[in-house]
Amino acid sequence: MNQNFAVAVDGPAGSGKSTAAKEVARRLGILYIDTGAMYRTLGYACIQQGVNPACEAEVASVLEKMDMQICPQAGGQRMLLDGEDITAAIRTEEIGKAASVVGAYRKVREKMVEIQQALAKENSVIMDGRDIGTKVLPEAQVKIYLDASMEERTKRRVGELQKQGKHPDEALVRKEMEERDYQDTHRKYSPLRKAEDAVMIDTTGMDIAAVTEAMLSVIAKQIK
Repeated sequence: MNQNFAVAVDGPAGSGKSTAAKEVARRLGILYIDTGAMYRTLGYACIQQGVNPACEAEVASVLEKMDMQICPQAGGQRMLLDGEDITAAIRTEEIGKAASVVGAYRKVREKMVEIQQALAKENSVIMDGRDIGTKVLPEAQVKIYLDASMEERTKRRVGELQKQGKHPDEALVRKEMEERDYQDTHRKYSPLRKAEDAVMIDTTGMDIAAVTEAMLSVIAKQIK
């Protein structure tokens, strides 16, 4: 692995992408890029400025003016907006919904893809999102698509929220995930789908350690 290489990881929320990708990055000593955090940052900026994420023209204006910095580091990345670290602040259901809405706009995706491709050009990366293997890094040496049953994904999300001290309604969490799945798979530009040459891993019933090992096995077979 002397030359730079890219691992593209796609899949719906709750499939284990981010947590496993971070661990793979640590094990291989490469950069982890969470592209979803970029869309969350834009969604956060819109909400902070009182802009309706459903208004494409206003979102485009926010995108043009906002100062977003991506700071890759060991174990993940930090997101800065106008110099403020908002890494933790963007991890809410409200921001996740906003991210899904703004991420459907063509101008938004074009700008984000431009940034993501620049990061991959200069570094060996593992990048996760919903259009990495199909749009952002179509020439990636390794493409992986993670998925899991809705029951499993809901359970994981409920667990995450409980760790944050919250008391989520499981039925509501499932409904919100189903709605986001629909938005992500039916948007006009770069919808979520499995790249034809991606390796599918069903993570239902697997813990993060098992998912990580499965991903490392795929990478080892394709990167010599």
